[in-house]
Amino acid sequence: MATLVQAVRLALHYAEEHLGVTDVFGEDVGPPLGGVFTATQGLKTAWNSPLDERGIIGAAMGIAYAGGRPVCEIQFCDYAFNTIDLLKVAGNQRWASAGNFDMPIVVMTPTGSGIRGSLYHSHSFESWASRLAGWKVVMPSNALDAYGLMLSAVADPNPVLVLLPKALLRVKGDKLIPGEPTDPDELSRMIDAPVGDRTGWQPQWPTTQEYFVPLGKGDLVREGNSATVVSYGRLLPLASQAADELRRDFGYTFDVIDLRSIFPYDWDMISTSVRKTGRVLIANEDTEVTNFGEHLLRRVVEDHFYDLLVKPRTLMGKHVPGIGLNQVYETNTVPQYDDVRDAMRDMAAEVA
Repeated sequence: MATLVQAVRLALHYAEEHLGVTDVFGEDVGPPLGGVFTATQGLKTAWNSPLDERGIIGAAMGIAYAGGRPVCEIQFCDYAFNTIDLLKVAGNQRWASAGNFDMPIVVMTPTGSGIRGSLYHSHSFESWASRLAGWKVVMPSNALDAYGLMLSAVADPNPVLVLLPKALLRVKGDKLIPGEPTDPDELSRMIDAPVGDRTGWQPQWPTTQEYFVPLGKGDLVREGNSATVVSYGRLLPLASQAADELRRDFGYTFDVIDLRSIFPYDWDMISTSVRKTGRVLIANEDTEVTNFGEHLLRRVVEDHFYDLLVKPRTLMGKHVPGIGLNQVYETNTVPQYDDVRDAMRDMAAEVA
């Protein structure tokens, strides 16, 4: 099975061949590195930009205005903060032109914890991104969704931000991408560049197939009646694992919703589940003040106040400037497995 980052690379290759992608670029995106997390190794349209995030976003907008279909990478989402005004301008274009001017750019960027990145390599960005009107924002939690969301992002006429959870980039999926070799070692031999001298190396791309994950559509990855858990990205696999443990040990069953799209999001799926269970936990690792999960919590209360059996809950990261270099700092800054499991257990056990 492909890892999440291999799935992104396969999707971008498919998009080059079939969806009209003209440029894949950013800092160290082209040869020889192919991205700091190798998401762009071997892509024929990949090229290296200067170390200038504002230049990257501006160039993407210019390429789109000229009729191209660019995918650019901001090396870490922390570096996107100095591009907020340009991202806002890009989001304005289709609305301000009454749909006469498309802005088909994809910006992908690694986000969140997982590498003990300290102040400049550890932020989450989805809450900031959710405020960029005109943008669509997605975050996959597995390889197959990464492939399908990337294809949908490329095909969309709006600007789309693809947030890639750093902690999951090397995690193998549990479902094959259509056309992916069944032997993961074979896939690695085909598309992963060798360590060291890469002179003359060329990938041998498998013949992958079209697979779109609709933007704005969640995925119900566990089904139950005790409570609803809404999550995405790094915490989603933890919530699924906790649901399995709590079912085995206590008999609790959970609806676990992988949101997949931060905006637009699948309110119908959330609403249906909350109406059924009467209990909800919203879990992500972004900082707890002005967190996107707080918006979902407000909407749950407004729309389902009389359906709720117990108070709704959130589980979020600490409100600190960044995640420390030491593992202890990271562990105590963002939710870990025990935090997710305990929050789910306490919510299911609370007497209505």
